[in-house]
Amino acid sequence: MLTRRTQEERREATTEALLVGGRRLFGARGYAGVSSAALAAAAGLTTGAMYHHFEDKAALFRAVFESVEAELAAAVRRGAAGPGDPLIRVEKGALAFLEAAREPLVRRIVLIDGPSVLGWERWRHIDEKHHLRPLKAALIVAMRAGLVERRDPDALARLLMGALTEAALDGGRGIADSALWLIRRLRRT
Repeated sequence: MLTRRTQEERREATTEALLVGGRRLFGARGYAGVSSAALAAAAGLTTGAMYHHFEDKAALFRAVFESVEAELAAAVRRGAAGPGDPLIRVEKGALAFLEAAREPLVRRIVLIDGPSVLGWERWRHIDEKHHLRPLKAALIVAMRAGLVERRDPDALARLLMGALTEAALDGGRGIADSALWLIRRLRRT
């Protein structure tokens, strides 16, 4: 017996198809290289149907960006998870960030197109939610454990996140060693 999908199920399936298609196309071609018609076609829809679910191409990009950014943050959390030395966990999280950001799709959507399409303030706000706040919290734990000299944790997290973002944009494997070197300089001796 066939079961008919509800309107809500159809809406969710259509939105998911747009997100999957948008992710693939934005990741491969970049925001400027993708038309609304191509996005709709990738999801098997008309452009009108796409605009029913997303106000415009930029709104679809924002949703794709949020999804990719959340996955990147989850990779960092997994990399930094576990017991032990809080500063080593920061190192592991930084390595996980750099490794995940080497993926062309992540690099293109989050680091290259994200700031220009979303605007600096919105991009920074989203990045802060997913990366800066957890990094700041990890640094506070390391400071409380006496592993890092007490400093303004927000300023320190911003400096490290800026360095990691630039390292991720560079994309070279050798830059991870320099990122670890920088983090290790924080350790009190």
